[in-house]
Amino acid sequence: MGKPLKERLLAQELTIGSWITLAHPTIAELLANAGFDWLAVDLEHSSITIKEAEELIRVINLSGVGALVRLTNNDPNVIKRVMDSGATGIIVPNINTASEARQAVSAVRYPPFGMRGVGLARAHRWGNRFQEYLTWQEKESVVIVQIEHIDALDNLDEIFKVPGVDGCIIGPYDLSMSMGIPGQFEDIGFVNTIKSIKRSAEDNNKPVGLHVIEPDIKELNRRIDENYNFLAFSLDVRMVDVSARQINTIRRGEFV
Repeated sequence: MGKPLKERLLAQELTIGSWITLAHPTIAELLANAGFDWLAVDLEHSSITIKEAEELIRVINLSGVGALVRLTNNDPNVIKRVMDSGATGIIVPNINTASEARQAVSAVRYPPFGMRGVGLARAHRWGNRFQEYLTWQEKESVVIVQIEHIDALDNLDEIFKVPGVDGCIIGPYDLSMSMGIPGQFEDIGFVNTIKSIKRSAEDNNKPVGLHVIEPDIKELNRRIDENYNFLAFSLDVRMVDVSARQINTIRRGEFV
């Protein structure tokens, strides 16, 4: 077992994860044993249920990898359920204000530091290791805020200063949509916006991340060279699709 994910984030070490949108435990096991530092079970843009998420979290936990859950929204009830299922932490979409960030952190933590209710659940072995888990959730639970709307730009410093926010990941597609330039990632306005988010995170000593959607190692290395240190490399369905479509390059004689 290596250092806890929280410790690595606080030290601003480079961590590389990936995204799970398929509910089969074998997908989680394959990715968890592929060398990633963390995996994110995606509830926002998949059909994965809470029950299926718990199965995926279990597999990831047993592999010694950080198990994050990207939520559907900033809902304390969903946060409670995925944390009870044993998640290492959460990735919260569309955070635009410090108040929203505080709500997410509070939903992860028990009183007096938060508002999470206590129930017997897998996270603390159904009560058998509750005291141990109580200490763990205070010191090692992870909250990553997703910055993906232009409205967040005026509030970045306040968001990153919220105690318990451990880092951010930029959502490029939704961010570009909110700017009226959907998918135009080379637009100078978009490039400058990304730079301002990254600068604010760095000024507040927070890891800053991007999702490299295509399984492109050169693009991943480019983002590493740009000092992004919380990077998501592709996702299960893109890895399968890209690998499968290589058969067409062989049929056309385009050997790669």
